[in-house]
Amino acid sequence: MACILSKSEETATNGPSPEDVSSKNLEDLIRTLPTREGWSQPMVLYKNYWCRPHLVGKIMLLEDTFKSRRDDIILATQPKCGTTWLKALAFTITNRSRYSFSDHPLLTSNPQYLVPFIEIPDAGRDHIYLETLPSPRLLSTHLPLSMLPSETSSTGCRIVYLCREPKDAFVSRWHFENKIVKGSNIELEKALDMFCEGFSPSGPFWNHCLEYWKESLARQDEVLFLKYEEIKSQPEQVVRQLAKFLGVPLTAEEESDGVAQEVVKLCSFENLTSLQVNRTGGVDHGNKIYVENSVFFRKGKVGDWANHMSEEMAEKIDRVIEEKLKGSGLAF
Repeated sequence: MACILSKSEETATNGPSPEDVSSKNLEDLIRTLPTREGWSQPMVLYKNYWCRPHLVGKIMLLEDTFKSRRDDIILATQPKCGTTWLKALAFTITNRSRYSFSDHPLLTSNPQYLVPFIEIPDAGRDHIYLETLPSPRLLSTHLPLSMLPSETSSTGCRIVYLCREPKDAFVSRWHFENKIVKGSNIELEKALDMFCEGFSPSGPFWNHCLEYWKESLARQDEVLFLKYEEIKSQPEQVVRQLAKFLGVPLTAEEESDGVAQEVVKLCSFENLTSLQVNRTGGVDHGNKIYVENSVFFRKGKVGDWANHMSEEMAEKIDRVIEEKLKGSGLAF
């Protein structure tokens, strides 16, 4: 017997039909999605991932507005997995012929705003803005692979995915949630329980990682899968790897001039956090969300989870992650 889904279940699993989106009844559609509270704001379940309600409408519109190009570069991450660092590195690597290290946009602009998000338009702009950008475009996203327009894979654009050890990613996410929404005070243990259930912003965490991991195995020339810890331990090697993957490998002259080292130095946590632009100001995203520029830089350390979590809490995450990734070849 065929299973007949309710309207809300079908939308949460597969997303709305083109007819639904074209009618622009986005708010009504969002209200039909399963909702759950617990984080700084209620989350809705859309295409099997938990999202902030105000972002779901923007994600739905992507199918109508975002047109992938073959020479696009998309930096994909879950929140708090090294997004700011990856943006800084990729921007510097791909634009190194345009800017000197002493007079560089990173010295006066937060990395988050140098590489626009596909699903989160800059203040005062909409998704159409992305279509006005010249090629090749350097873009970013927190979306799982399954939420990107289907043509993203077929056009052959390059995707760099950066993941992070789950316990560190979780702790960083918990701090971030309590900072960006005024009055938010989520207990760590409660947040951990929700995370392990798969209920977290852009979660389940493991599904997000697995989608890009499997795609990187299937399309190695077009999808690069990186780990935050790899960049921390071998930053210059990752710079060379990124440059080659992005089609702009370091030349012999650049190697002798120490360009890899200069990129690492410019994009380092220590350098970026020392800059005035990253210590002051921020952006009001509405819905009681105000993101200070400084919130993108907390500690950037590997293993900081140990300063916040008990051994029992750490073991709980480890068990869940091991079970969810079993047989995939991906491990942390």
